[in-house]
Formats: sequence, structure tokens, C-alpha cells
Amino acid sequence: MTPFSELPLTSALQQKLAAAQFTTQTPIQAQAIPPALEGNDVLATAQTGTGKTLAFLIPLIELLNREPLRQVNALVLLPTRELATQVNEEYEKLRTKALPKAALVIGGVAEASQIRALRSARVIFATPGRLEDFLDRKIADLRHVKMLVLDEADRMLDMGFLPSIRRILACLPERRQTLCFSATLEQSVATLVHESMRRPVRVALGSVLKPAESVHLKAYEVRPGQKLDVLRQLLYAEEGQTLVFTRTKRGTQRLAMELVRDGFNAAMIHGDRTQAQRNGALNGFQEGRFQVLVATDVASRGLHVDDVAHVINYDMPKSAEDFIHRVGRTGRAGCQGRASTLVAGAEVLELRQIERTLRLRIERTELNPSAAQRPKRFIENTLATRTLTALPGEVFV
Repeated sequence: MTPFSELPLTSALQQKLAAAQFTTQTPIQAQAIPPALEGNDVLATAQTGTGKTLAFLIPLIELLNREPLRQVNALVLLPTRELATQVNEEYEKLRTKALPKAALVIGGVAEASQIRALRSARVIFATPGRLEDFLDRKIADLRHVKMLVLDEADRMLDMGFLPSIRRILACLPERRQTLCFSATLEQSVATLVHESMRRPVRVALGSVLKPAESVHLKAYEVRPGQKLDVLRQLLYAEEGQTLVFTRTKRGTQRLAMELVRDGFNAAMIHGDRTQAQRNGALNGFQEGRFQVLVATDVASRGLHVDDVAHVINYDMPKSAEDFIHRVGRTGRAGCQGRASTLVAGAEVLELRQIERTLRLRIERTELNPSAAQRPKRFIENTLATRTLTALPGEVFV
């Protein structure tokens, strides 16, 4: 266990780390930060929840503290708006007075403030699509970038961003440092690494194709019509916050509204929600105002909520990799977590395929859906709970 105080960092950054109560490095940080500080390219793979964000933010901020003022010295590409926003928030915790605010370049929000921010920013946190648009319109200037970070690289490629990333890479100086962080190292990621990195230092921690040991896995085989009753029973018994995954946007909407009718503090995130709605749901969940967040796989990577007690796969994920990223939302930052999967009909075969791929056996548990009775404390608070579930400007019917 290596303390941050032993790293060769400027005193201002050391003070910021101490103020944010970052004292001891995680394994991924201890292995990735030193070579990055030395100017090497770094290719790092590790399970979710292992502290990858600080592993690139610390070298990035140290670079900015030491480099002469340029228009943009560092660029971080991320797959989703939510992740970009959260990384920007972490940057703000560590930003020293000498550094300006970052430019947050993401879709789904008004671009005027982003364009203004680009005029003075030295670091950009961006999703590839919006940044590519700004480059086409000559709004962004990347000629002085000294450090490129590809965060959740496999997720960006899964989402079809490879053409945009290549277009962005063509606008960057050839002499730069590149840090690539990924949960998996599939062929598409390996191709991108070959195109964008020079003799990277390889950091690999644990198996990226296995859930973290801090997550207790269970599966419930139920009849197709019993899923909602079993979900209710699990939620009634849950003291902490629960993240529920569905496959479709419509299914997310339908399930969230059903839970609201049952009196749960429930919010939802899916691709058709506005950025304000997505931010409101995520912030409310992080702050504890929502007990349940129902989401598609837009939330399966990159959302950093350290105290998620329970992840429930209401619908089966499409792949073993998606299963890993879903259950990785719990059991983070040294905490224990639970992940439950509800399977009905042909989904039993899908679960077995995931078990074979991951080479594990998930514990089976039986529940009696008819026993899903609401606890007395839940019934007493139902009316008060209902008034808190809708986001501003929304009405559930």
C-alpha cells in the first residue's frame, strides 16, 4: 500500500490530494502513475471500480502544473456524457489555483458555454462525437496537446466511435504522451493501441473477464410473469441503494413507472432522456434521494457511485462483458456488494453461456413471489415517498 505522499508531485497537488482525503494508492494507481509521470505511454487494463480515474488525472494535472501555458495541453476522450461529467468533477477536486477550469465537450447540452470554455481551457474532457463536430467547424484547436487519455476505450469502440477517434487522432501532434485505460483488451482495442501509442508500459491487474471478488453473485430462476414480483421482494428487503438494469429504453421507462406506483423513490436513465433528466436522475441517486435507479447499459460503465449496495439484472445483458460491467457498479472502493440476476424462460440458457464464458458458477436462490409483502415501515412511508420520485418538470402517470 503506497501513499500518494511518496509520489514526486508538486506541493500544490499533494495538498489537494490530502484535502480530498486521497491517501493511499490502489494497485492500478501504484503501477500506472509512476511510468506516466516519467512521460511513458501507458496501456492499463483492470476491473471496474479499481481507481482508474485518478490513475490518469494525477499525471495529467502534474503535466499541466509543469508545462508552460498553452491553449490545450491535455485531452481526455470518454464514451458517455455522464462519465465525462464525473471525471470533470474529480478534476475540480484536484485542480490547483494556477489551472483554469476544464472544457466539458459533450452532446445533449447547449454548445455556447462549451465554446466559451474552449477559449481558456488547458484540458478538455470530451465525448468523441461532439468533439469531432467542433473540429469540423474549427472551433477546437488540438495542436498543442501533450497528453491524450483514452478512458473506457473498449466501451467507446463498442459504441461505434472508432471513425471519430481516428479523425481526432489526425488532429493531434505525433509527439505526445498517450494513456489508454480499458476494462478489456479486445482486438478492436489492440488495433487502436497500435495506431495511437508508442511502446506503452503495460499494466494489467486481475482478470478483466471475471467479476471482482467483492461482489456476491446470485441468480433467481423465475417464471416470465414473476419477475416484477421478485424484484419488488428484493427491493423491499434492501436497505441501501439499488441499480436495476434493463435491455431497452421502453422497458426502462415502464419498469421505473411501475416502481414509482409502488411507492419507491425511483429514477431512470436511458438514451432518449435529455441531458438534464439524466443528470437529475444520477445526481439524485448519488445524493441518496432515489433508492432505485433503473437504467439501460448506458449506466453499466463509467458511472461512479461508491455506495451502490445491490445491482439487479432485471433483463439479461447481451454479453459476458456487459455482465462484468453491470455487476462492477457495486463492490467498489473496497466495499462489499451484491449482484442479482433474474432469469426466465430462454434466459436460463443465456445465463449458462455467460457462466461458461466467465468460467464461474453463479449461486441459484429461490424466492416465493407471493411472499413479497411490503414491510410496515414501507407502507407507512409510501405517501411521503411518492412525492419525491418525479424529477423537476416530470409527472408520472
